[in-house]
Amino acid sequence: MTARGSAFVSPALLDDSRIAMTRVISRYEEGDALLDDAVGRLGAMLGWATDGGGAFGRLVQRGDRVLVKPNWVLHRNVGSGGFEPLVTHGRVLRSIIRALQVTGAGRITIGDAPVQGCDFEALIHASDLGEWLKHAQRQDERVHGPVDFRRTVSSTAGGVRQSKENVRSLDQYVLFDLGADSYLEPVTSPGGKFRVTMYPPALMSRTHAPGRHQYLVAREVMEANVIINAPKLKTHKKAGVTCALKNLVGINGNKEYLPHHRIGSPASGGDCYPEESSVKRMLEQVLDVQNTVRATAAQTVLRTVARVLQGVAHRLGDEVGVEGAWSGNDTVWRMCLDLNRIVLYGRADGTIASAPQRQVVSMVDAIVAGQGDGPLAPDPLEMGVLLAGASSAAIDWVGSLLLGYDPMLIPITRGAFVPNVWPLVRFDADAIDLIDDGERTPLSAMTSPVSPREITYPAGWRAAVKREDEAASR
Repeated sequence: MTARGSAFVSPALLDDSRIAMTRVISRYEEGDALLDDAVGRLGAMLGWATDGGGAFGRLVQRGDRVLVKPNWVLHRNVGSGGFEPLVTHGRVLRSIIRALQVTGAGRITIGDAPVQGCDFEALIHASDLGEWLKHAQRQDERVHGPVDFRRTVSSTAGGVRQSKENVRSLDQYVLFDLGADSYLEPVTSPGGKFRVTMYPPALMSRTHAPGRHQYLVAREVMEANVIINAPKLKTHKKAGVTCALKNLVGINGNKEYLPHHRIGSPASGGDCYPEESSVKRMLEQVLDVQNTVRATAAQTVLRTVARVLQGVAHRLGDEVGVEGAWSGNDTVWRMCLDLNRIVLYGRADGTIASAPQRQVVSMVDAIVAGQGDGPLAPDPLEMGVLLAGASSAAIDWVGSLLLGYDPMLIPITRGAFVPNVWPLVRFDADAIDLIDDGERTPLSAMTSPVSPREITYPAGWRAAVKREDEAASR
C-alpha cells in the first residue's frame, strides 16, 4: 500500500486558508443527530461535502485508507476536572466515523498512542466507544480499531513503575530520520540534553543527536491516503496549546523519539525552567537516575529524594517544575512540527517527498475544551464549538485565539507559519479565512465564547495571554 500520487493530492492544499467554525451544543448528551449535523455543516462550509458522499465526500476517493486520529492521552484526568476536557469526546468521533462510512473509503481506522501509563481498555470504555465500534464493525467491515500505537506500556504499583516493552513489532512502524533538516537541529548539542518525562536519557541520545533526528511512526499513518486529525482543544503546560499540531505526537510508537525539553535553564543551554536553580539541577539528576535504574529499592529511595527536592523548590516559589512547563520551552514545538512534516510529506519507505503525500484535515472538539494544567489535568471550559480545516497551522492559530492567547507568543503556532523546505502552509496567518457558521469573519472580529478573564492558564504560560486592551484594539 502506498500513499496517493500527486495526481490525487494537490499541492494547493497548502494554500487552503479556510477554517470553518460552528456553534454546536453546550453538552455532548444533547444528541448524536446534532453532532452529525454539525459535522455535515463543517464539511459543506469547506467544500468537502458532496451529495450522497457526506461531509468528507470530496476528500475521500473510492478505496482510500482513512485514519481517524483522536486525542486519547490518558484514561483518567489526574486532576479534578473529569473526563470531558481530557480527550476527544466519543460522540464527536462517532459522528466523524459515520460521515466517513457514507464515502467510498476502503478502510476506516481509528487509533492513537496515549501516554505509556494509560489503561487503553479503560480509556475506550470511558469514551463510550467500545461497544459502539464493535457494532459498527459488525455492520461495516471497513471500520477498524481502536488501535493502540504504543510499543511501550507501563503501570505503577507501590509508586514503582513497571514497563512492558515491544508490545507491537517494529515492522508495524516506519523509521524516519530528518537529520540536519529537523527543526530540532539548531538546538541540538553533543551533550545529550534532550529529555522526555519518565524515560532513560540514554535512549533519547540514540534517537536525537547532532545530525540525527529519528521518529518511529505507526505504519497505519503512513499507509493512509486521508487523515482526519480529531484533537481536543486544551491549554498545555509545555506547548501552551494542544490542538491539531500537537495532536500528532500520538502517531509515534516510542516516547524516546519525542524530545519534550532540554535539561537546565537557558543560561546553561537548556529550556526546562527560566532561571538557574541548584535545587532543580539536583532534581533533574535524581530523575535521570530514577528513570534509568530497574531495582525497586533504588526507585523507591530516588522517588523519596525527588519528592523532597520538589517540596524545597515549591517552598522557594517554583510554579513550573522541571518538565519544560513554560513559554520558554524551545524544544517541544520543534518536535511537533517535525511530526507534522512527516505526516504530510513522508512515504511508507521512510523517505520524505517534495510534495504532500496524503490529505490531512482536522476536526477539533472544543465543545468542552480544556483549561488549566493540561494536557493531563485539565478543567472543563465549555465553548460549544467545533472547528475544521485543511491547515493544522491555521486551525491552531484560531484555537489559540479562542483560548485567549496571542498566537505570536506561542512557539508552535508561530513556528508553523515559518517557510522551510517542507512547508506546512503557503500563506501568512493574516490570510486565514474564518467561516463562522457560514459567515466569513475577519479574525479581528471573531468572538470567543469565553473571555480570557474566565480562563485558567498553566502557570508558565500566563505571559502568552492576549491582553484585553490589545484584543479590543484589533
